[in-house]
Amino acid sequence: MPNERTPKKPREQYRLRTRLIHGSFATGKWDYDHHVVPPQSSSATYRLSSVHRGAQGFVEFGTPESRQAPIYIYDRLDEPTRGMLEENLAAAEGGEMAVTFATGMAAVSAALGILTTTGDQIVAHRVLYGCTHSLLTNWLTRYKIHTDFCDLTEPESLAKVAKKNCRVVYFETPVNPTMELIDMRAVRTVVDRLNAGRPDAEKIVIVVDNTFATPFCQRPLEHGVDLVVHSLTKGIGGFGTEMGGAVIGSSTYWNLLTFYRKDFGGVLSPKNAWPPLVYGLPTLATRLVNQQKSAMHVAEFLMRQEKVARVVYPGLSNYPQRELAHRQMCAQDGAFAPGSMLYFELKGKDGTSKGAAEAAVRFVDYVAEKSYTITLAVSLGQIKTLIESPFSMTHASVPEEEKIRCGLQPGGIRLSLGLEDRHDIIADLEDALEVI
Repeated sequence: MPNERTPKKPREQYRLRTRLIHGSFATGKWDYDHHVVPPQSSSATYRLSSVHRGAQGFVEFGTPESRQAPIYIYDRLDEPTRGMLEENLAAAEGGEMAVTFATGMAAVSAALGILTTTGDQIVAHRVLYGCTHSLLTNWLTRYKIHTDFCDLTEPESLAKVAKKNCRVVYFETPVNPTMELIDMRAVRTVVDRLNAGRPDAEKIVIVVDNTFATPFCQRPLEHGVDLVVHSLTKGIGGFGTEMGGAVIGSSTYWNLLTFYRKDFGGVLSPKNAWPPLVYGLPTLATRLVNQQKSAMHVAEFLMRQEKVARVVYPGLSNYPQRELAHRQMCAQDGAFAPGSMLYFELKGKDGTSKGAAEAAVRFVDYVAEKSYTITLAVSLGQIKTLIESPFSMTHASVPEEEKIRCGLQPGGIRLSLGLEDRHDIIADLEDALEVI
């Protein structure tokens, strides 16, 4: 029998930290619900009681006009474990729905795939994750979908670039890896002005990658964004054991996203959906509270080092966008939540960018070989502290002159703080600074 227990208060009245652990409480995704830990489904296909029920399921799910949760037919369409994760992701971000995908890039591709067609324009911030930049410049161009880049830290620059065929404004905030913030409400204001008088089919949609911040640190939908994308591999997953992605927003996008996922096939498996559902989301608040404390201590330590040219972390008192950071990066209870990511640049002995790049290589190579607490690896948001050199690694696909023009320097280093003792992390960083 369905579980008829209901909390005394609506779920929305509980704090986010609590809701991340208990999720949907009672869910319609299973025909039994006495579990404390949600089960993991392991069936690629589902028994149907009749041809009529099978036909009904395909009609409800397999068309762009679908408007309701499907009858379970086949894993690629929908299944219970993934559905429970989607319920909880939507609740965490304050969205009406979430659709998950096999990776973060599959989620980005789906969001842009349902919003654009041949001849459309995308306007994006000048700095993006390298694979997203490659998607926009190498692949979507094959379908005659053109992207123009501008500096969205100045939201009015959007109005100068967006054309009549603009359908999407896309950005990250904080930006990967420079840690710039983009004022989402200000972008919303500009987009509303551009959308005035446009028919619904031609309106510009704002899509934001919230991977760096996670829903604990900020919820873009509250600031006027239309769709949020995530790499679940990062902070939400938290342990670096599974890949995944999600698109979260208004239920009006659910049918197209699930239809796109069905046909393009970038489906999150139940086995990869279960860990972020059971381990990732429930521990997100606890992890971030501790990680951002360490990030602040590490950022302040780096600020004091003569060999460090600059440190960019939203929690620092000298952060250039401090007012925006305090207004935009907040936990649900209003507490400032600057996150676990920071970016810093080293000085070269000769004072040149080449010297800085060489210093960064020596520094990161020493960390890779000698550090116990810091791991040279791409990805972020894990319980282990990760370091990488964006200029030559995650953003390698972006042309060098474009990277430098947009503020990404060869001597730049990205640090994702984990849960190790901060004193040990700082000691390892201090040792690495001695070799440059």
